[in-house]
Amino acid sequence: MKASQCIKAPSRRGGKAISVARYLGIFQEDLKPISRGEYVLVPISRQPSEPELNAIRSQLVEANFEAAEFPERRRTAGSLLTLLQDSLPPHLLACLPRSIDQVGDIAVIEVPEELSGFKKMIGEAVLKLNRNMHTVLAKASPVSGKCRIRKFEIIAGKGETATIHREHGCRYRVDLAKVYFSPRLGYEHSRVASQVTEGEVVVDMFSGVGAFSIMIARKVGNVKVYAIDINPETIKLLEENLALNRVQGKVHPTLGDSREVIGKSLVGVADRVIMNLPEESKRFVESACKSIKREGGILHYYTFTAEPDSLGKARSELTRAVKDAGREVGEVTSTRSVKPSAPHEWLVVVDAKVY
Repeated sequence: MKASQCIKAPSRRGGKAISVARYLGIFQEDLKPISRGEYVLVPISRQPSEPELNAIRSQLVEANFEAAEFPERRRTAGSLLTLLQDSLPPHLLACLPRSIDQVGDIAVIEVPEELSGFKKMIGEAVLKLNRNMHTVLAKASPVSGKCRIRKFEIIAGKGETATIHREHGCRYRVDLAKVYFSPRLGYEHSRVASQVTEGEVVVDMFSGVGAFSIMIARKVGNVKVYAIDINPETIKLLEENLALNRVQGKVHPTLGDSREVIGKSLVGVADRVIMNLPEESKRFVESACKSIKREGGILHYYTFTAEPDSLGKARSELTRAVKDAGREVGEVTSTRSVKPSAPHEWLVVVDAKVY
């Protein structure tokens, strides 16, 4: 056990507390967070500065700070730092990637420009640390284009971009060279699916390979999900994933722009609409409102907003957009910061009842 300062947050906000600490660079990686009653204690490496305190409290209103004893993490395989500390120039060690996204047996990392000459070395180290991964991809571009594709550079392993990703009992065929997929949204997929009730009609406006749609179909017996995507490769994989998860007939895949699809055949049918296209969601609110039944329904709205008050900005953005579409937000049932998307910017979700 080792003493450390920590962020004390309600258990339901534990994942958020860890995300915020990592984003600020103060998460104590060599110690394990612990549960204490209704709270989770997240170890931090130092006392936060005043701007950092403001950032923490803007995202975790109920957070407090205290000292506690934490169990140390076992370092059986070491870390990127320990593996590479004798191979990299000392001034570059602080630039090493702090997080690795795992999609099936593929590791995805972001290599800073300062380390561009050491990509292969870093990739091999990632494989050594993670024996269950067979390929390491380095991000080579931002997500762009109407199909939301990112370019990758193969820096170690077999060089495959296709894999099967497992999440909450579901399996998804993914090809990162052809479709967009984020393993960081696993909690969101489960959270939204847990709210769907028997007999609902759901419109998933930007379905991807089916992470929201298939989990809903797996969890709810009597449900109809319309899964729309503009990328033909995505729809092909979605159809494979319906068979893989045995939910054919409950999820109806449709290729096309969701505004056109809704306008032609899905006006006034939805009890619930999922809008996971954060960079452009605002442009699609009018179509989402058209899809919701006349008596109202639930909207899950994902968007990027900047600090301060990123949650408040997201609520206001959605409320204005719904009003411009000729409907009203009756109640905002939940707002949540999902993950950092850029310095001082967050991916935020707003759940709202629309009438």
